[in-house]
Amino acid sequence: MKCPLCNSVDTGKVGTNQYYCWNCLLEFTMDGPNEFTAYYVDEEGTLISLAEMEQGNELLEETILS
Repeated sequence: MKCPLCNSVDTGKVGTNQYYCWNCLLEFTMDGPNEFTAYYVDEEGTLISLAEMEQGNELLEETILS
């Protein structure tokens, strides 16, 4: 399985349709042939969607700039 983010083949399966990339250090799920969801794994092992992280950063930037 290639990582959909960095195309590395250095990935491992961690669950059903769940994989971990040792190159970019992210976990991802394959939602379809060309669809995936990527997650950051925090210190406690909690998965945080990269989409959620991006939304959080936008909100933080808006707060700082306002």
